[in-house]
Amino acid sequence: MKLVNKVAVITGGGSGYGEGMATLFAENGATVAVADINLEAATCVADAINKNGGNAFPVEVDVSNNDSMAAMAEATLGHASNGSNRIDIFVNNAGITHKNGPMLGVDEATYDRIFAVNVKSVYLSAMHVVPIFRKQGGGVFLNIASTAGVRPRPGLTWYNSTKGAVITMTKSMAVELAPDKIRVNAINPVAGDTPLLHQFLPGEDTPEIRQKFKDTIPLGRLSLPIDIAKAALFLTSDDGEFLTGVCLEVDGGRCI
Repeated sequence: MKLVNKVAVITGGGSGYGEGMATLFAENGATVAVADINLEAATCVADAINKNGGNAFPVEVDVSNNDSMAAMAEATLGHASNGSNRIDIFVNNAGITHKNGPMLGVDEATYDRIFAVNVKSVYLSAMHVVPIFRKQGGGVFLNIASTAGVRPRPGLTWYNSTKGAVITMTKSMAVELAPDKIRVNAINPVAGDTPLLHQFLPGEDTPEIRQKFKDTIPLGRLSLPIDIAKAALFLTSDDGEFLTGVCLEVDGGRCI
């Protein structure tokens, strides 16, 4: 097991990619804080992990809110089941989008919320977790960005922009934090069958529209949570100990 005695926080852990990472990390020995704005969903994921012999606990968090992020970090440090008073891995996975459509059709409140959840959350994680990493002599951030930040297409302009920001933040954080033995990497998934998929697709979510999107992916399918989880496990474990500033496309060839 690659994450024995590690404590990992995964935001947006109540569904989709976050659930996949939480499950695989726990299977590899990590104690996992399943952090989500939907506490019921986080609890369901944590319960399933624990029933299968893993070690996980739910934490309610709004990743766009400073006080909420601070409370989540403190709750993880103080959780009795791990007893280690540390955080080794922090995954910024929580994210939202606007519906695929014209850029001028997105109202200001929606724009502000997307940037708060997708971009400000990385800033807040740094504010509260970097001091913990420095105190304990190192740690790993993993940011879930998107192929949308590498190969943007019309219809998701403001979402694309948030993911471009996350990619740049990842690289800059990696350089600045390297002397502290803090690694920072990102994964750029292609769209997957997650709760956000219907927002990414133009028009209605139909089998025909899905197939058109799949046809743009050389390997011929959408991403799966396990695809992202396997890449995340590699980047956050000692297997990836000499990798920092990497923004890895897990996209079936979409960005070629």
